Amino acid sequence: MYVYQEYDQQLLEERVAQYRDQTRRYLAGELSEDEFLALRLQNGLYIQRYAPMLRISVPYGLLASRQLRRLAHIVRTYDKGFCHVSTRQNIQLNWPAVEEVPDILAELADVQMHAIQTSGNCIRNITTDEYAGVNPREIEDPRPWCEIIRQWSTFNPEFAYLPRKFKIAVNAVADADPALIGVHDIGVQLVHGANGETGFQVWAGGGLGRTPMTGAVIGEFVPWQHLLAYLEAILRVYNKYGNRDNKYKARIKILVKALGADKYRELVEAEFAELKDGPMTLTAEEVDRVKACFTDPDYRTVDTAEVDAKLASDKAFSRWYHTNTRAHKQAGYRAVTLTLKKTGRVPGDITDEELEAVADLADQFSFGELRNSHQQNMVLSDVPADQLYALWQQLDALGFATPNLGLLTDIVCCPGGDLCALANAKSIPVAESIQRRFDDMDYVHDLGALDLNISGCMNACGHHHIGHIGILGVDKKGKEFYQVTLGGRGDKVSLVGEKMGPSFEADEITDVVEKIIHLYVEKRLENEPFIDTYERIGMAPFKERVYG
Repeated sequence: MYVYQEYDQQLLEERVAQYRDQTRRYLAGELSEDEFLALRLQNGLYIQRYAPMLRISVPYGLLASRQLRRLAHIVRTYDKGFCHVSTRQNIQLNWPAVEEVPDILAELADVQMHAIQTSGNCIRNITTDEYAGVNPREIEDPRPWCEIIRQWSTFNPEFAYLPRKFKIAVNAVADADPALIGVHDIGVQLVHGANGETGFQVWAGGGLGRTPMTGAVIGEFVPWQHLLAYLEAILRVYNKYGNRDNKYKARIKILVKALGADKYRELVEAEFAELKDGPMTLTAEEVDRVKACFTDPDYRTVDTAEVDAKLASDKAFSRWYHTNTRAHKQAGYRAVTLTLKKTGRVPGDITDEELEAVADLADQFSFGELRNSHQQNMVLSDVPADQLYALWQQLDALGFATPNLGLLTDIVCCPGGDLCALANAKSIPVAESIQRRFDDMDYVHDLGALDLNISGCMNACGHHHIGHIGILGVDKKGKEFYQVTLGGRGDKVSLVGEKMGPSFEADEITDVVEKIIHLYVEKRLENEPFIDTYERIGMAPFKERVYG
């Protein structure tokens, strides 16, 4: 992973000192609420329903074990003993005190972490596939390019006050979209040219929230040397023409749709012509410097005979192996997902003791590294097959071996009305109710791949639009209701789901999900996943079953 150089660390420590003084001035009454607002947002601090919330940046989801241990110390010392993995691969604290946030930021800086640009109208955390670097299907490791974009975008003064927040994702898989680039403000797709040279297909104008839509291809093939200049051109056009008068119309997706992709591309190309071959041109030396931070660990030759025997003899282990582990580019290794989705716990939450235990597992089994996923889980990316059984036993004891990855009860869920001041309805109780209704793991496995996503409001932090089944909390005269969408997806290609119809009361929503599932079981072909059945038969049969 990227290791800070001296100037990186100095810059971070200066920022912590600056924010400490800003907090002091605010608490002393020298800064008003409005004056402090922009300053705290630049450092990741929100004011939520019951307490502040601090969002900690985890670039492209990658964490070292020492960082996990520091997070454990922080949530134990400054919070209520737990934190939350977000759908942008970040970590959120839900109960920090405003006056203690500078101390938290200083603790983070000691292990090369921060909360800079995790909120506000700026470029947010750069994300990618949680299996980046080990995915055998990727054309090359996208993490160095994520890091290059991160360094360019952090503290970039031109983009510190955009019309709205701005999200960038990078994908390196040619035939799928695990990084969800289609629903990002900018999506960067790694491609190889006719002569094998690295380049990028660049998308713009995707996003979820109040007006969900997929982006359009703006740059068909951008040579690697010009990646930053091209991204800057896209952002300059957005910065010039983005709507600053109405925050609901301020996202780049609205501008791309209003202008049309062809006109937006024309404006970008004009900006790019001025920037091309200028100071932002990447050199081979700089790219190699960053790539050197992402070299392969010391893989060894692995004898898989023992794990093969365990797979044949232990049904529970075999189910977990085939559900929660993924193929690896290195023979004899697997990427292992720790599902933070055991029934009865908040999806994505993890305690201080669990963070320390996972840090120990990362050191023991995966070269001291771990990744956060978009699905609010965690991944040990480099586990030798001959240690899988021992790892599974330890994960099972921790409650992280529930074999439901990518299945119905692996629910993606925002904190909702239990914590968030923006939420119209609670998300967590809905997730728990559905998990308890479908607590038969044999049945869940028989259903096969099925994404269920829940958001407590139109901001779509739970990515409900791209769930095969999406649930959105809405407010009706002060009462919580839930709207259902079907047909979204975020796998082979990102697609926005279709709204089913009128919303449902809280005590109805689990029954509605059950009716949807039962119809799917009746209509599916042999081994046909839910999303394929939906795309084959359409919305009408589901509406008829649910609404009668």
